[in-house]
Amino acid sequence: MSTLRRPLAALLLFCCAGLAQAQFVWIAPNGTRQYSDQPPPPGTPASKILKAPGRAAPASETPAAEPAAPAAKPKPPTLAEREADFRKRGKEREEADSKARETAMEAAKKAQYCDGLRKNARLYAAGGRIADVGPDGQKRFLNEAERAAAAERTANQMNDCR
Repeated sequence: MSTLRRPLAALLLFCCAGLAQAQFVWIAPNGTRQYSDQPPPPGTPASKILKAPGRAAPASETPAAEPAAPAAKPKPPTLAEREADFRKRGKEREEADSKARETAMEAAKKAQYCDGLRKNARLYAAGGRIADVGPDGQKRFLNEAERAAAAERTANQMNDCR
């Protein structure tokens, strides 16, 4: 009879060991997983309680659950692909820098052009004598009609500078 008691006692202990496991599992506020035979503290949201008695564990927590379809992991890029990406990014950065330099140069040229037009407009508005060099290379002074025409041309050209 004693030979039968030992295996039965071992079987009984083995069966009861499963009941001693933690019955509650939840995510604590600091992000760690907590296991206990006591319920989680009051105020723990239901979405953070992963396992409780009388409530089935979520599908992702059950060990017997089979994954529906293993997600295909993307292969890491090869060295050649990474090198090609690096060169592509470098070329794009170089093109962007070149475009920015061109834009800055155009803006500087336009600013210089507009400053010259403003200077000419101030000269025409000042009312003093304005000299010009004719096609024959001789110095000549503008009369009032020529001065007004030049001032109007300058004003029209300055429309682009605003």
